[in-house]
Amino acid sequence: MKAIEIAQYGAPEVLRLAERPDPVAGAGEVLIRVAASGVNRPDVLQRTGNYPVPPGASDIPGLEVAGTIVGGDAQAMAAAGFKAGDRVCALVAGGGYAELCVAPVGQCLPVPQGLSDTEAASLPETFFTVWSNVFDRGRLQPGESFLVQGGTSGIGVTAIQLAKAMGAGMVMATAGSDAKCMACIELGADQAFNYKTQDFAEEVKQHTGGKGVDVILDMVAGSYVDREVKCVAEDGRIVIIAVQGGTKSEFNAGLVLRRRITVTGSTLRPRPVAFKAAIAAALKKNVWPLIEAKKINPVIHSTFAAAEASKAHTLMESNQHVGKIVLTW
Repeated sequence: MKAIEIAQYGAPEVLRLAERPDPVAGAGEVLIRVAASGVNRPDVLQRTGNYPVPPGASDIPGLEVAGTIVGGDAQAMAAAGFKAGDRVCALVAGGGYAELCVAPVGQCLPVPQGLSDTEAASLPETFFTVWSNVFDRGRLQPGESFLVQGGTSGIGVTAIQLAKAMGAGMVMATAGSDAKCMACIELGADQAFNYKTQDFAEEVKQHTGGKGVDVILDMVAGSYVDREVKCVAEDGRIVIIAVQGGTKSEFNAGLVLRRRITVTGSTLRPRPVAFKAAIAAALKKNVWPLIEAKKINPVIHSTFAAAEASKAHTLMESNQHVGKIVLTW
């Protein structure tokens, strides 16, 4: 099969098209002929040597795919309601930038009715992440307020739409330009703040009447945590899923105590299959009907032929995109 390799750690140009042996599905796994592969920030970190591959995972980058099942564990497939020939999208721990990819059956979902393979490939990584962190870990409830940092990222466009569709009250986002803030509003955010010209902590307090926001999804960490502690509500939850602003944070622990604030976080890639399968089941039950009803829509900024993966990574690193970037095979 053809696959995109990381020739050595470095700039986007280290990504190269190569020939690799076809993978073989094992017990509890399916083999997918990949039509499209999602591009995500962890792929960039892996390419630069800052995101080690979990034990047992493929060294080929790529954490989400869509395509057609061409083989695998027939018994496991049958138990999950799948068969050869079915169109699926899947979350994988690696190996997504390839013509063939192995995925655990439990991490596969049917392509939502009406979606193309390219659209379906944009779903797993962000929807698994947002569901696990905003609704499971962050416990966002109908009517509560929500803030996502980086509202036009792949995670951001998913979080805005999903929070709204699940009944959140005020949904807020930060973005790096006025145009991106407008894109957040168009996706359903009630308020969007340009973090280059506005203090999001002050804006949040103003727009919540001083109460603060109930749940924050943070991909920045660093100095943001201090400001988040200052603008989160009593019993509020701050969920950190990336550290683009640095791993060290200094904040007022007294506020955490007095306001009963939860500061938590998680990474998804190294979690066990059973954990990810439970998220997949929740998505199929709660979210896939919303996608099929067009209440939530994939947001794809650009697609690239797989051989142009370096261009896709260059675009991601430029931070000029709104939504997802997808490779097609």
